[in-house]
Amino acid sequence: MALLQIAEPGQSAKPHQRKFAVGIDLGTTHSLVATVRSGRAETLPNSLGGHLLPSVVRYRLDELPQVGSKALQHVVDDAPNTIMSVKRLMGRGLQDVTRLGESMPYVFEACEDGMPMLHTTAGLKSPVQVSADILRVLAQRGEASLGGELVGAVITVPAYFDDAQRQATKDAATLAGIQVLRLLNEPTAAAVAYGLDNEKQGTIAVFDLGGGTFDISVLRMQKGVFQVLSTGGDSALGGDDFDHAIADWVCQQRDIVNLNLSQQRFLLRQARTAKEALSQVSATDLSFAGWPGVSCPLDVELDREKLNSLLDPIIAKALRATKKTLRDAGLGVAEVDQVVMVGGSTRAIRVQERVAELFDKPPLTSIDPDRVVALGAARQADVLVGNQAGEEMLLLDVLPLSLGLETMGGLVEKVIDRNTPIPVARAQDFTTYQDGQTAMVVHVLQGERDLVQDCRSLSRFELRGIPPMAAGAAKIRVTFQVDADGLLEVSARELASGVAATIQVKPSYGLSENQIADMIKASWSNVAEDRGARSLREQQVEADRLLEAIAVAMQADGERLLTTVEQQTIVTQMEALIVARGGDDHHAITKQIDVLAKATDEFASRRMDDSIKRALAGKAVDNI
Repeated sequence: MALLQIAEPGQSAKPHQRKFAVGIDLGTTHSLVATVRSGRAETLPNSLGGHLLPSVVRYRLDELPQVGSKALQHVVDDAPNTIMSVKRLMGRGLQDVTRLGESMPYVFEACEDGMPMLHTTAGLKSPVQVSADILRVLAQRGEASLGGELVGAVITVPAYFDDAQRQATKDAATLAGIQVLRLLNEPTAAAVAYGLDNEKQGTIAVFDLGGGTFDISVLRMQKGVFQVLSTGGDSALGGDDFDHAIADWVCQQRDIVNLNLSQQRFLLRQARTAKEALSQVSATDLSFAGWPGVSCPLDVELDREKLNSLLDPIIAKALRATKKTLRDAGLGVAEVDQVVMVGGSTRAIRVQERVAELFDKPPLTSIDPDRVVALGAARQADVLVGNQAGEEMLLLDVLPLSLGLETMGGLVEKVIDRNTPIPVARAQDFTTYQDGQTAMVVHVLQGERDLVQDCRSLSRFELRGIPPMAAGAAKIRVTFQVDADGLLEVSARELASGVAATIQVKPSYGLSENQIADMIKASWSNVAEDRGARSLREQQVEADRLLEAIAVAMQADGERLLTTVEQQTIVTQMEALIVARGGDDHHAITKQIDVLAKATDEFASRRMDDSIKRALAGKAVDNI
């Protein structure tokens, strides 16, 4: 007799078998994969013992792509076919990538959905395909190290990644055959790596200074909920700026001008070497042996004090962004309990000193800043596949930009505000503008400005089958749902009839961190202008609505209920409103709307009386 294999509903038939899951930090220059073994998070090495995988892919005709160090060796001699920094292209359109400058020596071509395709000897490759090749190698490394098939992975993304960039990352994982357990913001992963999620409550600032970008995130842990309160930063600030500052100082010391590209790269490499050395020693020499095209010695001594004076103005920019992000969260520096350092540039002693001065406490630096994000992702993956007993932590990230809809007059009605924790669902009721309207276009937008033209269009869809009613009578409920990965679904439903339409918002390209930062800055600097523009558009819409309503009423009952003089008076005031509506003074429009409304009050009263008389005609009083 055979026995049934019994397991609790939703559990594995082998409940004691450990599930293999990893955390992946898909970085711009380097990527890592990590897992939890014996209760300890660790990054996984390749067969040679290296942990960092260069985020570089080289394509060759009729051969498998080279990924990592082998590809990196051909960045100069085979630049068009060796793709690096592909993370900068994820979720972006052809027009966006052409603005990245000459630093990307690739030939691009747009496909039907706007995604930029890269010309290689192996054919056209999309950024999603390139990222998939990197992820595939990391997944294979994970399976080889763990000795089994992966259940899934938590993949980290910058806090500033918008919906399109997150979706592109998820698509790349799917193409690589990886089940995505969660897309996790990088600063959140860093806080998890330090075990700050085990605190009962506390506020954490994650200071992430990489080679080219700076991100600051403020998180709060309370009653098992890990919530991102606000994010900010500067997408044009990083360790590269430190190298340029040192290089410029050297040029001033030796009166060096008009460097060619080869000399510039040589000088920057020496500056980077000196910067890294000064994290260990108090002074070092910048050696220029082998300087391209120069035979005379140019060695310069750089000490830590001089280095600090060169770095301070750059670090000050990061600290200003930090203070702004704290204000967004409604917090002062004294209310921050812990500061986490992320990114290779935070190894600079001066950076650690200035951050400690700002927060009046030493930052956490015990975990390798290059590995901390992957380690945190691994811990979260271990929780999500059920390997950890006890209560699971809940991570609440935030939206980088507000989401809303286009309303009459080209205005944006925000439905979910920036920095709202996700997952989130919000609904708002709208109505029709015209009598008998049976369809509505739902235009989904992203941004902080008040006018459609100043925000980014995400998607459009139509709701059809609305019962014909008077303008304003229909009730359409539009619902926005953002999942834990930051991906958006929008639905619209007419409440009386039940007709509905839904769309998964999956745009073909997204915004860069710099564009997001620019949009937020623009919303601050143009707040007065936007307020005036919104008020003008609102009054113009109200004027159009009033003019249309009066025109319909005049055509139906004007000659019957009004004298010639009364008709002419109303027409004159309508013409005056049309003139005011074409101007840019919303006060003048408001004033003329009031004048026209008063001029038509008696007409409206007569129409109402006439309507009641006709409704009661031929009916006995007892039957009313």
